Amino acid sequence: MARRGAAALVLALALLAVAPARVGARGAAVEDPNDDVQETWSLEPSYARREPEPEPFSPPLPAGPGAGERGPRPPQPRPPKKATTKPKKAPKREKLAPQTPRPGCPPLGLETLKITDFQLHASTSKRYGLGAHRGRLNIQAGINENDFYDGAWCAGRNDLHQWIEVDARRLTKFTGVITQGRNSLWLSDWVTSYKVMVSNDSHTWVTVKNGSGDMIFEGNSEKEIPVLNELPVPMVARYIRINPQSWFDNGSICMRMEILGCPLPDPNNYYHRRNEMTTTDDLDFKHHNHKEMRQLMKVVNEMCPNITRIYNIGKSHQGLKLYAVEISDHPGEHEVGEPEFHYIAGAHGNEVLGRELTLLLMQFLCQEYLAGNLRIVRLVEETRIHILPSLNPDGYEKAYEGGSELGGWSLGRWTHDGIDINNNFPDLNTLLWEAEDRQNIPRKVPNHYIAIPEWFLSENATVAVETRAVIAWMEKIPFVLGGNLQGGELVVAYPYDMVRSLWKTQEHTPTPDDHVFRWLAYSYASTHRLMTDARRRVCHTEDFQKEDGTVNGASWHTVAGSLNDFSYLHTNCFELSIYVGCDKYPHESELPEEWENNRESLIVFMEQVHRGIKGLVRDSHGKGIPNAIISVEGVNHDIRTASDGDYWRLLNPGEYVVTAKAEGFTSSTKNCMVGYDMGATQCDFTLSKTNLARIREIMEKFRKQPVSLPARRLKLQGRKRRQRG
Repeated sequence: MARRGAAALVLALALLAVAPARVGARGAAVEDPNDDVQETWSLEPSYARREPEPEPFSPPLPAGPGAGERGPRPPQPRPPKKATTKPKKAPKREKLAPQTPRPGCPPLGLETLKITDFQLHASTSKRYGLGAHRGRLNIQAGINENDFYDGAWCAGRNDLHQWIEVDARRLTKFTGVITQGRNSLWLSDWVTSYKVMVSNDSHTWVTVKNGSGDMIFEGNSEKEIPVLNELPVPMVARYIRINPQSWFDNGSICMRMEILGCPLPDPNNYYHRRNEMTTTDDLDFKHHNHKEMRQLMKVVNEMCPNITRIYNIGKSHQGLKLYAVEISDHPGEHEVGEPEFHYIAGAHGNEVLGRELTLLLMQFLCQEYLAGNLRIVRLVEETRIHILPSLNPDGYEKAYEGGSELGGWSLGRWTHDGIDINNNFPDLNTLLWEAEDRQNIPRKVPNHYIAIPEWFLSENATVAVETRAVIAWMEKIPFVLGGNLQGGELVVAYPYDMVRSLWKTQEHTPTPDDHVFRWLAYSYASTHRLMTDARRRVCHTEDFQKEDGTVNGASWHTVAGSLNDFSYLHTNCFELSIYVGCDKYPHESELPEEWENNRESLIVFMEQVHRGIKGLVRDSHGKGIPNAIISVEGVNHDIRTASDGDYWRLLNPGEYVVTAKAEGFTSSTKNCMVGYDMGATQCDFTLSKTNLARIREIMEKFRKQPVSLPARRLKLQGRKRRQRG
């Protein structure tokens, strides 16, 4: 890959000069009329810009063997959940809403899986599915909770001797703890207070103090909202242990957690150096609120004005513009024969990683194009790329207020009016399948371009304004391929997303283009650094390795009215859902590694838009025929030509019998061969007008109405009857 050189330096200077400072209220819900005003921001990550802290405390090493056994010393006998002497408590904190942690050390990585299962230990556990390895922040339970995949660590007994421990595997400056209760539909389990202990050898433990007594940290008051407790003084150690002191009266000791800490430099630690991930790309690795996102788009546009264009497809419920960036050698126009591609991110406002990856991608494409990277230059010149980083900016602003660790699993997921955009599209699957069952295909209902029902278009329908905006966008632009980036898992899901059997919640439901969708999904998953790694731990409950990091959406969980299904049945676009990480909202210190994980996949997936066949459908005068139907023998799904008569049909390598037809024209059939090399096969069609169409054309030319033969026949029969009479 060509290095950026001067281009990277220019971008860095531009970012320093243009981007806004991250100060003031984060949750502005109304579009700022002065959002184009250029301000100054810092490229230094916020977690690195921390305030002066007290001198860290480090526990002493044991005096010798036998100084202590693994586990805390048994306390004096006491009634459960109550201490005989009342220890000093930490200041009481408000937990009605999550609080954003002040700049400090980043998470160790329990949620992101950087901390492995082997680094988590506990005193006891109820069973394997509630072991220490399940005590990760935001981990989700399976449908059947009494299995290997439950929603927390739960101690085997409810007493004051229980603990859960993290081995950082190197000296670390611990600064805070974030806790949650058990993720469960049926049970209410959480820890209401706890102690924190640290150790250098896992035998001798030092309890965090508050003055002369052990400090009791206030825990959770319900099971989902994360609660942050910062240590009064940073503690330098290798191990950290949480010791529950009280818990919900009707529940058990169960918790999920994340540890905040800064690993100390240790060049001799081979384990750490082996697992370190760095990037050489000069990009802006941080989280961007709505205004900062707009400013970053402007920076990219100013650096690459000849290949970029900023536009918006509408506004959110709160009036924030839905910005998109187009990247093409002729921005602002559809070029005949050039396919259109899009990435959409942020349909769920709290799934932030996809949003930041798309912002990094547009910077990367600009830099590499200026640096002359032949692969990127070819992609930009032969493809019209659209990037929509934030489809649900209102939801994102809510998640941004909570922060990367304190937003929980769902804060900001929905739009401002409480709608889940991901399944807010019209259910066209049911219309298609009912028509197929009545054998009305294609006479009454086509197998493609299925019309949106009237009720969905009414003003009273429960449809988000963001959904209507993206539908209008997809109807206007002839997209060929698209990916919507989501979070919370590591898999690529392809349609159908809805099961055909009404009584089932999971059922493999393939499209007629299942073989193509499988390839598209695999093209992303196989080039991702982790998706197809058989050694990696599952994010929550599902193991997608049996299908190489891909899954049919309906076989995972059924969703009616998904973007993927709507796109396939209403437009020409093949749409897939790409789940880019286990952590929906990773700390910004994780962004460089996540970029490295996904960079190649993002580019490879875009390149797949050039697989299959493409061409022009013209009349005998060479004029393009819009809305002509392209059918492939053996595939019960057609596509249509764009306004200029050009088309693109995604197909795997092979030989296909392809037919082009249009109203008023005779159909034409050809054999089209798709090879294994990148680049779609050119397959053009010239259609001749039917005899009836020619007659109508001639009659209209001479201002006469075309003759209706049945009416003419009836008129002649009537004249003959009158003559006989």
